Amino acid sequence: MTHHPVQRPGALAAVGLSAALMLSACGGGGEDGGNGDAGGEDLSITFLPKNLGNPYFDTSNAGGEEAVDEFGGTFSEVGPQEATPDGQVQYINTAAQQGEDALVVSANDPSAICDALNEAREVGVAVVTFDSDTNPECRDVFVNQASAEGIAQTQVELVAEQIGGSGQIAILSAAANATNQNHWIELMEAELEANYPEIELVDIVYGDDDDQRSFDQTAALLQTHSDLDAIVSPTTVGIAAAARYISDSAYAGEVALTGLGTPNQMREYVEDGTVEAFALWNPEDLGYLAAWAAHAVATGQIEGEEGDTFEAGRLGEYTVGAEGEIILDDPFVFDAENIDDFDF
Repeated sequence: MTHHPVQRPGALAAVGLSAALMLSACGGGGEDGGNGDAGGEDLSITFLPKNLGNPYFDTSNAGGEEAVDEFGGTFSEVGPQEATPDGQVQYINTAAQQGEDALVVSANDPSAICDALNEAREVGVAVVTFDSDTNPECRDVFVNQASAEGIAQTQVELVAEQIGGSGQIAILSAAANATNQNHWIELMEAELEANYPEIELVDIVYGDDDDQRSFDQTAALLQTHSDLDAIVSPTTVGIAAAARYISDSAYAGEVALTGLGTPNQMREYVEDGTVEAFALWNPEDLGYLAAWAAHAVATGQIEGEEGDTFEAGRLGEYTVGAEGEIILDDPFVFDAENIDDFDF
C-alpha cells in the first residue's frame, strides 16, 4: 500500500487550499490554448451526480459550471432525487439522445449503469466519471478526489489518533453498492489489520446518503455496541447526520467521530467539541477538474491513455494515470485551528 502523509493544519496548507477557492480563471486547456481554441466554446457538458439536493454535489457541480464557463461551453445538471443506479440510467439515455458532448457522472454502482454509458459513448458522448467510478471499460477517464489509499489511510490515522490507538470502531457508509465507499472501506480494513491490531472494526452500516437514515443508523450503532469508541463516516451526508445525533446525546464527548465532511457542514460540531478532526478535499475543485477533463476528452486532446496530459485552468497540468485515473490531490485535514479558513 502506498502511504500518503496526513496533511496537518498549517498556514501554508490552509492558504493553498483557500487560494484554490478564490483564484479566478487563468486560461488553460491543452496545447491549443483552451478557452474555446480547441472547440470548447461549442461543448455541451452535463453533470450527473449521485443525487440532487446533496450539499457535496452542489459544491462540485458549481466547480464544474465554473470550468465550463471558462472554456465557453454549455453546462447542465441533472440527476435523481435518490442515490440509485436505476435513477441515473434515464439521464444517461437522455444525454445520448440529445447529443451531449460530454457526460460527467458520479456513479451509484460500478456496473449497473455501464450499458447505458457505453451506448452513450457509441454515439460520441465523452464519459468522465468523478468522485465514484464505474468499471474502467465504461468510461473514458475517472477523476478521483485523492488516491483511494490516501483517503483510507487518512481516516484510519484520524480515528486512531482520537481513540489512542485502541478500541472499537464502526463505519457509517453511504449506499451498500457505492463504488468509492466500498473500495475505501476495503483499504481501511487492510490498514487496520496491518498497522492497528488493537483497533477492532465491529460493524459497517449504510445510510444511503440520506440524512434521516444516516441519523437513525448512528442511533442504532450506539445502542447496539455499548463499548463503541468511535464512528468513521466516509460520506459527507453520513458524518453530518452522525454529528447531529451525537452532539445532542449522552455520547457527546464519549464517542469520537471522524470521516469525510465539508467545513460548512461540520463547523458547528468542531466548535462544540463533537468532532475533533475530519478530512476531505475541495469538492469545487473536483468538479472543476472533471469539467476540464471532459473538455480534454471531447476535443480530442486526450484519449484517456496513461501518460496523457492536459491543462485544467487554474489547477494547472494533470497527467492521466493507470486505467484512465486522474487524481486531484491528497486529502486535507480540518480541525478547530483551520476550519474557519474555508467556506464550502
